[in-house]
Amino acid sequence: MRSPIGTAGRSLATVAAAELAAPVLAAVVRQLPDGTELSEVVLGNCMGPGGNVARVAALQAGLPQTLPALTVDRQCASGLAAIVLGAGIVAAEPGVVLAGGVESASSAPWRFWPPPVDAEPVRYERAPFAPARVGDPDMGPAADALARAHGISREEHDAYAMRSHARAIATVEAHGFEPEIVPVAGLARDERPRTGRTASRLARLRPAFGPDGTHTAGNSCGINDGSAVVAVTDAATHRRLGMPGLRVLATATAGHDPNLPGLSLVPAVRVALDRSGLTLDDVDVIEFNEAFAGQMLACCRSLGLDDQRVCPQGGALGLGHPWAASGAILAARLFSQLVRQRAGRYGLAAIAAGGGQGVAMVVEALP
Repeated sequence: MRSPIGTAGRSLATVAAAELAAPVLAAVVRQLPDGTELSEVVLGNCMGPGGNVARVAALQAGLPQTLPALTVDRQCASGLAAIVLGAGIVAAEPGVVLAGGVESASSAPWRFWPPPVDAEPVRYERAPFAPARVGDPDMGPAADALARAHGISREEHDAYAMRSHARAIATVEAHGFEPEIVPVAGLARDERPRTGRTASRLARLRPAFGPDGTHTAGNSCGINDGSAVVAVTDAATHRRLGMPGLRVLATATAGHDPNLPGLSLVPAVRVALDRSGLTLDDVDVIEFNEAFAGQMLACCRSLGLDDQRVCPQGGALGLGHPWAASGAILAARLFSQLVRQRAGRYGLAAIAAGGGQGVAMVVEALP
């Protein structure tokens, strides 16, 4: 399950991270058979208030005080990393783990470096992704650099983005997102998808990250609020619960050049597929996090993948990218398509993160 994806500063602006995750945690628990015992809560979060957001969210959801909780930070890959960690937990000790991610860009606290003596504190927008001597670009300029390195044109960026928006709108109109969404604070649908994204309109937008860049507000993801949670369990417990599900065939986490962080999902995908014994041709549904159109096109070219196959119902360009929640949203999207909609047997989710880290997961729909 997941929350609606809100646009920063709009409908979910006053909902703090823990409060945004709590109703989704509670909704997933309601899907489980009565009396199901939980082992742990693991949530990704990047920009929250610090401390243990997962613990606060679990208590806010009314879960038992005896249930431990852990917050993980792998930047934008945090939500999928939490699910990978949850799979590892139940592999070692059978049980049910609630895993996912949450991000409230709207309520992210302001942070400051400690000032030198007699100086004013300096606000910073983000923590370092990598040491400056290695290279620590912001994600937008890094996406522009990646697109230039792969010779991807502005027109190709806009065409990819327009398709993502159109697919998201088509899925909204077909009520395809509704079964996975938990209303929060009166919001019951994603705020970002809207009609009117034509090629001519996208072409008029100015570069967002420098005069020579190719990424704009139209072919880049938004700044968003959202959360997503899945229940992860071992095979024996799953059989006892008697519920539909996805089998995790393989996962992988990989490092890459911090100067081109958007490409970091590529090595993770290769390792995960190799571990699963599958190829891209075997996979029915592919969900990559669409942070930037040029980044997605570069990843697809590196993998030899037809970009038409990515995010068949619309991705983060059309829906939004609530940082630490996005990887878990990919997992929820796979569940909807492979289990609820029976769109195939095998699925692949992958996401890149600042600092050059990628996480990938290959799943199989259980009969």
